[in-house]
Amino acid sequence: MTLDDTDRAILNRMQDDLPLTSHPYAAIAGELGITEADLLTRLALMKDARVITRFGPFFDAAAMGGAFCLCAMAVPPGDFEIVLTKVNAHAEVAHNYERTHRLNMWFVLATETPEGIATAAEAIERETGIAVLQFPKLQEFFIGFRVAA
Repeated sequence: MTLDDTDRAILNRMQDDLPLTSHPYAAIAGELGITEADLLTRLALMKDARVITRFGPFFDAAAMGGAFCLCAMAVPPGDFEIVLTKVNAHAEVAHNYERTHRLNMWFVLATETPEGIATAAEAIERETGIAVLQFPKLQEFFIGFRVAA
């Protein structure tokens, strides 16, 4: 898929806050000078083409009484896809990354309660037979990550 200027404007705009209205996509479309239908069609096409893989809110689990935890596993390379499927099947897994390191699978657990971290990690260990190393957050930094399209 080749992105045009409108697609790029959509991607750049969608990284900001959504308007708190009953029709946020219509409001954003109006800002961009396109129709809501065009905006939604373009987003669907970009998602189908995997230009974007996910669109959704980012919740602060800790502020809502839950917890986040960065986790890592040393997965045998030949088993990576099988383990990946098992790990990602857990609703608590926010995202997952492969790294070129002995600890080659990194993911974030987000749970409704702080105790949920241990419960989810233990379940993943039972299902995969591989230890889940937990790196709890000690301090939070907001870096305002954006990717210019």
